[in-house]
Amino acid sequence: MSDIERYSFDVVVIGAGGAGLRAAIAAREAGKTVAVMSKSLFGKAHTVMAEGGIAASMANVNKNDGWNVHFRDTMRGGKFLNQYRMAELHAKEAPERVWELETYGALFDRTPDGKISQRNFGGHEYPRLAHVGDRTGLEMIRTLQQKIVQLQQKDKKELGDYEAGIKVFAECSVTEIFMHGEGDDRRAAGVLAYWRPSGAFVAIDAPAVVIATGGIGKSFKVTSNSWEYTGDGHAMAMLVGGALINMEFVQFHPTGMVWPPSVKGLLVTESVRGDGGVLTNSEGRRFMFDYIPDVFKAQYAKTEEEADRWYTDPDNNKRPPELLPRDEVARAINSEVKAGRGSPHGGVFLDVSKRLPADVIKAKLPSMWHQFKELADVDITLEPMEVGPTCHYVMGGVEVDADTQELIGVKGIYAAGEAGGGLHGSNRLGGNSLSDLLVFGRRAGIYAAEYVSDAKNAGKATPLTDAEIAAASAWALEPFDASRDENPFTIQAELQMIMNDLVGIIRDGDEMRDALAKIDALKPRIARAKASGGREYNPGWHLALDLPKQILVSECIARAALTREESRGGHTRNDFPKMDPEWRKVNLVCSLKDGKLEITKKALPGIPQELISLFDPEELKKYMTIEELNAVGMA
Repeated sequence: MSDIERYSFDVVVIGAGGAGLRAAIAAREAGKTVAVMSKSLFGKAHTVMAEGGIAASMANVNKNDGWNVHFRDTMRGGKFLNQYRMAELHAKEAPERVWELETYGALFDRTPDGKISQRNFGGHEYPRLAHVGDRTGLEMIRTLQQKIVQLQQKDKKELGDYEAGIKVFAECSVTEIFMHGEGDDRRAAGVLAYWRPSGAFVAIDAPAVVIATGGIGKSFKVTSNSWEYTGDGHAMAMLVGGALINMEFVQFHPTGMVWPPSVKGLLVTESVRGDGGVLTNSEGRRFMFDYIPDVFKAQYAKTEEEADRWYTDPDNNKRPPELLPRDEVARAINSEVKAGRGSPHGGVFLDVSKRLPADVIKAKLPSMWHQFKELADVDITLEPMEVGPTCHYVMGGVEVDADTQELIGVKGIYAAGEAGGGLHGSNRLGGNSLSDLLVFGRRAGIYAAEYVSDAKNAGKATPLTDAEIAAASAWALEPFDASRDENPFTIQAELQMIMNDLVGIIRDGDEMRDALAKIDALKPRIARAKASGGREYNPGWHLALDLPKQILVSECIARAALTREESRGGHTRNDFPKMDPEWRKVNLVCSLKDGKLEITKKALPGIPQELISLFDPEELKKYMTIEELNAVGMA
């Protein structure tokens, strides 16, 4: 195995977005050596697409905000399917993580009195999103990368080598996580990866692995996600014995570009609506007032006049319905288009030009102004944008311990960020993704480091063997077999159409059964996916390696969606259009048994009295059964 690069680290972090970098920082600060595996160029993480801000109850703009309000908003947004402990930790720790990011060098927009500015966003009761114009995700990645460099500089000074403590493997894709041991003693041992430019393999011994690989958006044709989002981490977690939860809940961001076709799906940040943008149909009517669900009617304005007043007097007026949670807005847009009231190119209109002066728009939304001007020849300071739903985020992810982020039933492997499940329930509020990355990325790194240091784990990590590395690398080279005859790009395009058309924003049982049959038909073709040419810079080979993981995750989404016979958050069914309190009690768990996908029901942990008492009993009646309410004295 002399032709394979060999390394040894304490912790391997798969993914170099916000969660991965924050995990790496935490693990290194705990004294551990860390390998950061970046599938694409370092700095090109999908985190940069989270433009609007970081949700954290710092109360810089409205003194009434607090962790308890943020917790309530997160639970409401997720339709009470959230893992309450994760929602609690997230709400309590997010402010500290934002202030910490500022100490790393993040340059936030400021209030007139010099505090970190916070803007309004859908589903949040108060202005809560700390922001850097509409480039907040980019600033987060820049800042976390700079912190990595700072730690490397410290290692150079103290240890004589920049990479003595943290080594970044840019353009290096992980294909397999190795496990050693049997039964209850089975644990992480390392990873196999390949350099995308050269095709050469890298084997890394490591007793702890953090999965921070992002989402699954490239399973759908219309998506804001970039090419990297093929569900690698989700699938690898299943393959080592972990499980996925909430995979039926896929968030279609309500506002993606719809024109021109070359940029369809490209994200239009929720900041546009947070800063006053309104949605109208082809009749010029603000249609969102027609789509306020019963569970939210107490919090949202009933008239345009009250909605407009809210921007200057939020304490005495209710929020505009354009700021409903994303799932509600996406369904409303979809309904307007289907009813024939859409824009010329199949979306609706989003207009901020009538509310804000041009100079303010360019200052607050510089990326959006540039994006529409350059890509669609639309000046958003003068005219409306055409927007429509685009696959953006998956609420489902790896089932983890709420406090440690360790995979349930798997030793030494952790998951954080979009790859981790539980926090968001059935729907994620905008801005909660970036604070999620910081809060749980840090926790994953801390507890991965603790795992390595724990005396009961010492000496149990064994090096990877030549035989297992050879087997894993041989599998990775199978697409070059001359007998293979399927184009991986054709297969991926077909999978994307199946998911987009049959398991998309509005679902039906018969269509999803059709989707599953078509997915089954793709499996033998994926086993024949071929790669032509050599290993250097070969995207066909790279995709052939991603496809088995992508189809596994797609099947999880479709099977879970077929199983959940209700509509909730990012899961809407024509044949079961209502939310059912009985279904709120369970997560659907996807796992592999003898190589086949299995869906089981798992009861959600009960919400403790001190947290359930934060809600009004009348509100809880919209989500919970009478038996549940009686059990907590809230009936």
